[in-house]
Amino acid sequence: MSKKDIFRTKTIDQLIAGTKEEGHSLKKVLGRWDLVSLGIGAIIGTGIFVLTGVAAANYAGPALIISFIISALTCAFAALCYAEFAAMVPVSGSAYTYGYTALGEFWAWIIGWDLLLEYMVAIAAVAIGWSGYATNLLAQVGINLPAAITAAPGTAPGAVINLPAILIIAFITGLLCVGIRQSSWVNNIIVIIKISVILLFIALGFSHVQPQNWTPFMPFGWSGIMTGAAVVFFAYIGFDAVSTAAEEVKNPQKDLPFGIIVSLIVCTVLYITVAIILTGMVHYTQFKEVSAPVAFALTKVGIHWGAAAVSVGAICGITSVLLVMTLGQTRVLFAMSRDGLMPRFFSEVHPRLGTPVKTTLLTGSIASLLAGFTPIGVVAELTNIGTLAAFVVVSASVIWLRKTKPELERPFKCPLVPLLPSLSIIFCLYLIFSLPVVTQIRFVVWLALGLVVYFSYSRQHSIIAEEQVNNLSN
Repeated sequence: MSKKDIFRTKTIDQLIAGTKEEGHSLKKVLGRWDLVSLGIGAIIGTGIFVLTGVAAANYAGPALIISFIISALTCAFAALCYAEFAAMVPVSGSAYTYGYTALGEFWAWIIGWDLLLEYMVAIAAVAIGWSGYATNLLAQVGINLPAAITAAPGTAPGAVINLPAILIIAFITGLLCVGIRQSSWVNNIIVIIKISVILLFIALGFSHVQPQNWTPFMPFGWSGIMTGAAVVFFAYIGFDAVSTAAEEVKNPQKDLPFGIIVSLIVCTVLYITVAIILTGMVHYTQFKEVSAPVAFALTKVGIHWGAAAVSVGAICGITSVLLVMTLGQTRVLFAMSRDGLMPRFFSEVHPRLGTPVKTTLLTGSIASLLAGFTPIGVVAELTNIGTLAAFVVVSASVIWLRKTKPELERPFKCPLVPLLPSLSIIFCLYLIFSLPVVTQIRFVVWLALGLVVYFSYSRQHSIIAEEQVNNLSN
């Protein structure tokens, strides 16, 4: 094979044809509001219940509102690029699939390998967060679980295993195996609960806002606002997971752009509103060591029952994030397997359930080991760098395809190309280089391992490679 072979692309027709292969196709059951719910389910979690206080106290102060707006604009640029591709290529795999049709197999592999790391680490990290909230909530009602079964070895005295994290991953894995329709119903219920809790906080907190708490508004200056934007940017991660379910959408050309954009708008409005009220209720300096700022603010003003309700909402919020992230991981691995870049074994769909059970069980098993026995710590930052890298590839792909294949039908068009995709690339690269050097090094090591796998296995087993060999022999 020549060097050009690694940049071979798959046409949209080839990608769609692959979705109709018997035993390797998924059921189309999702509507536009299911997608909006998936987006909200993925985005609203620890970001709104935890990150708001951290960012206000350490980086932006009351000007956290501006940080959220800047982050929302960055995500909006990327979201419009995702929406164009999602409508044009309604196939599982998200950025991996888009890279395959625009930039070629090599870049598709790079971004797919990147996404596997991003989602897997995110699942483990979110499960550990869920375990912490659940353990604390049980303690409030007098049920104190020992450290031996609630923390990974080395993270607390006597810690052996983080059992709650393993159990929640097992539950999510089982749910996704049963079916996407059932998973979507559960997610819809959870999203209703957590939005209701957020609206409750807004209603209760509004009358306790003290304008003097917003002074000084920019205690850390513009640099603090920009650092805050880099931190809270990761509260928006998740809208891209909507596109991983593209193949299971009834009307993907219209509904995918709608789901991506509307979910991002709803979450942005909620984030900004909560930030305004939170910093108005309690002076930003008091959030310095607070891990549950929304519940803390309600407790400070004497609304203890509201604080308990927020804790329940936080657990629900984290559960839905876990559900959608696990869905995203399984669909990316499924798409890579169906293309032959991973063993085809993993793209087999259960004949009765209609789900990629083998891929789902593999994802759940690895994530359980990470969450149960590994202190995630700074490694969770790999989720951030992986997401940003995916945004860069998708944005670049939009520019490249507009130039090389302007004739393609685009049911939704990203406006102001190449300006908006270029801004997306610039903003994302800026945030990548703002991350700790150790995170960048770990990411490079993971990509290097991916290159070994690609050149030793995936390149030879690619479905396109096999088709080329067959054509030559005939």
